[in-house]
Amino acid sequence: MPQSHGILRSRLLHFSLLISSPVLAFSVRAADTTDWKFDFGPGPVAPGYTQVPAGAVYSDPVGYGFDFGSAVTGVDRGGANPLRRDFVSGDHPFFFSVKVPEGNYRVTVTLGDAAGASIATVKAESRRLVLETVRTAAGEFATRTFAVNVRTDRLPPPPPNAPGGARVVLDRWERENGPDGLVLQWDDKLTLEFSPGAAPGRCCVCAVEFARADELPTVFLAGDSTVTDQAREPGASWGQMLPRFLKPTVAVANHAESGETLKSFLSELRLAKILSQMKRGDYLFIQFGHNDEKQNWPQTYVEAGTTYQAYLKVFIAEARRRGATPVLVTPMQRRQFGADGKIRNSHGDYPAAMRAVAQEQHVALIDLEAMSRAFYEALGLEKAPLAFAAGGRDATHHDNYGAYELAKCVVQGIRDNRLPLAQEIVDDFGTFDPGHPDAPETFAVPPSPMSTTERLRGN
Repeated sequence: MPQSHGILRSRLLHFSLLISSPVLAFSVRAADTTDWKFDFGPGPVAPGYTQVPAGAVYSDPVGYGFDFGSAVTGVDRGGANPLRRDFVSGDHPFFFSVKVPEGNYRVTVTLGDAAGASIATVKAESRRLVLETVRTAAGEFATRTFAVNVRTDRLPPPPPNAPGGARVVLDRWERENGPDGLVLQWDDKLTLEFSPGAAPGRCCVCAVEFARADELPTVFLAGDSTVTDQAREPGASWGQMLPRFLKPTVAVANHAESGETLKSFLSELRLAKILSQMKRGDYLFIQFGHNDEKQNWPQTYVEAGTTYQAYLKVFIAEARRRGATPVLVTPMQRRQFGADGKIRNSHGDYPAAMRAVAQEQHVALIDLEAMSRAFYEALGLEKAPLAFAAGGRDATHHDNYGAYELAKCVVQGIRDNRLPLAQEIVDDFGTFDPGHPDAPETFAVPPSPMSTTERLRGN
């Protein structure tokens, strides 16, 4: 965290930015434009870009700036190229936000330093991994592009006298679980987290561009806490790791939330929100079961062989009616080993019920239940806790490593099903066998600065 005198300097500079005409001009244009270009650092500004000095603090009136108390340093190396001569850097994670309308965005970042090395891992919104360990040597620069989906809780209001609502019903976790109690995945801004990682090093950011890209195919995710964008460390889910493995030609919109079931996803208007934005060529990935199976939740319990399958068919039909492709994902198992060293089934008949629906409805199935068994058993009783939250004390929710490996299972499932989406898998993915996972000791994605000791909901 920045020292008090650094915060004071940032606030004074922020005040001067507020009263300067270029910033006011930007904030007026922001609601009408589809492109935002930012040149970081104290040097000359590239034509068509807005300068972002190290002390630019985010506020709604300005519409952009460093967020959540981020501390960065501005450096100008000199040179002819205004986008490469200067930058901002930090040896701890820092956040940059820009106020934008909801939708899909193509984001391009320029990283590097003319006189030193840089290392950057980039996450978007609520800890969605979009770039993993981008290294540049002195004098080397890297330009990378990725897609980010931004959403609010607002829905098109229903006509007079028609049933429905104008907002998604958010729970307290979504209202409170971001940094300082703010929510990153339901607000009206796009937030990027830049991190140099655990090893000594600096993350040097020269420029960032945001371009509206609603034409991109969107992968909508519907599910529970094992899919959602977990707001705080040490929890993580495969849904927030998925963007790292897809090209910037497709966006991921993760609408999953902790504690959700097929029924509550309908009653809270979460599916309605997805359907209000869904277009032909999109995808709907559907993973439920962890909470649907709880008979002690009578309002949302569904029986495996009847109502569970019926609700799955509703999701499938709604996606198909809009020209989107539904994909069923069986719920991963909990980490419950038997005396024989094999994972015990904690989901009863629900995985088999989903497989039956997939076969009947001719829907692609990603069998994460079977793949998670292979993954946990490959790690073994001693190492399997390294894939789970709360230092392995949680047997349901995953940490960054576990979420990353399960995301690779999902990506392999996309390829195995020969979905058109397989063309959007990043070139460095290769193939993945959950029976031979990456060693947890080699996992290097840095944690975010947000953390919690609370037990994750919906286990």
